[in-house]
Amino acid sequence: MKKSKNLIYSAILGLVILVFLFFLEANKFKFGMAYTVLQKGMILVVVAVSMNLVTGFTGLFSLGQAGFMAIGAYVTAIFLIPVDSINEVYYISGINPTILNFKTWIESGPAFTHVLIPYIALIIGGLVAAAFAAIIGYPVLRLKSDYLAIATLGFSEIVRAIISSPQLDRVTNGSYGLKKIEGFTSIFEIFGVMVVCVLLMVLLLRSTYGRAFRAIREDEIAAEAMGINLSKHKQMSFIIGSFFSAVSGGMLAMFMRSIDSKTFSVALTYDILLIVVIGGIGSVTGSVIAALVVTLSKEWWLRFFDNPLFIGDFQVPLFRTGFRMVVFSVILVLVVLFYQRGIMGKNEFSWTGLEKRIRNLFRKRGAKNA
Repeated sequence: MKKSKNLIYSAILGLVILVFLFFLEANKFKFGMAYTVLQKGMILVVVAVSMNLVTGFTGLFSLGQAGFMAIGAYVTAIFLIPVDSINEVYYISGINPTILNFKTWIESGPAFTHVLIPYIALIIGGLVAAAFAAIIGYPVLRLKSDYLAIATLGFSEIVRAIISSPQLDRVTNGSYGLKKIEGFTSIFEIFGVMVVCVLLMVLLLRSTYGRAFRAIREDEIAAEAMGINLSKHKQMSFIIGSFFSAVSGGMLAMFMRSIDSKTFSVALTYDILLIVVIGGIGSVTGSVIAALVVTLSKEWWLRFFDNPLFIGDFQVPLFRTGFRMVVFSVILVLVVLFYQRGIMGKNEFSWTGLEKRIRNLFRKRGAKNA
């Protein structure tokens, strides 16, 4: 009965989400801000869950997400710049002939394959980032805690410096960045990619590998005593997390239509870490909820604090450009004070748990009225 009830509730929720997305897609010019911000939130969901996979479930404090996102974004962008626009983008030094010939060969293929090119580009971007993660993971994952965080953060900055270097002008276009990137045609494409990525990570976490990740997080010595290969599982978690971070970077490139190395600064990693902490370190649903709520709050709901507010002839003080971030920071402090382990902690959302909370709430109200 519980399983069937949960299935019905989940189906209803899924239907409500689809109806809402259909409405938003049909009225995207009327609700342009909501349409845009929600897409960005979905992209951050993928990278937040991937960071939680590494940090929250395996206990590896990695801060290299922005670097892997940059790799995925640039690989995807190079794939998705039309050949006709190459000269407009690489107008300084030109593009590498090998890349140009490869792109020409892809675009000359059958028309039906063009639909798959964006998704193939996302996967290839993820695989390239995973290869880099495998190379640096062997020496870096020997470090622990803050030292691992510093090493991965350093890798992220190295990637950014290499991407913007003049020596790679004919590949990454150096400091000029990439533009004219073909993007998503509808919000359903972003939503679909997000759902697939999150489901794959959830399936991994529910497998024997996921249980091994949790064991390593709780106690490495006990996990090794149980026969878990620490090096292998840490490498696996790091590589898979890097793959999905790169996919989200590719999604960000398609969303923005133009990127440069400044897009993937250290601040981006801190934003992702903020989402993971607010949602709950070790909770997938916490990361999903926090990514959407934080992005919508920061980019849309609190926007009115940046505009002057008048009550008659009186101008309310503090309502000016930048005040939005002050309010956002205060809200974050309050959330951290009242939810020290994040919104969800290490728990996952369940309909049964929601029912219990609602019942307890009504019981408390009934007891007060009595």
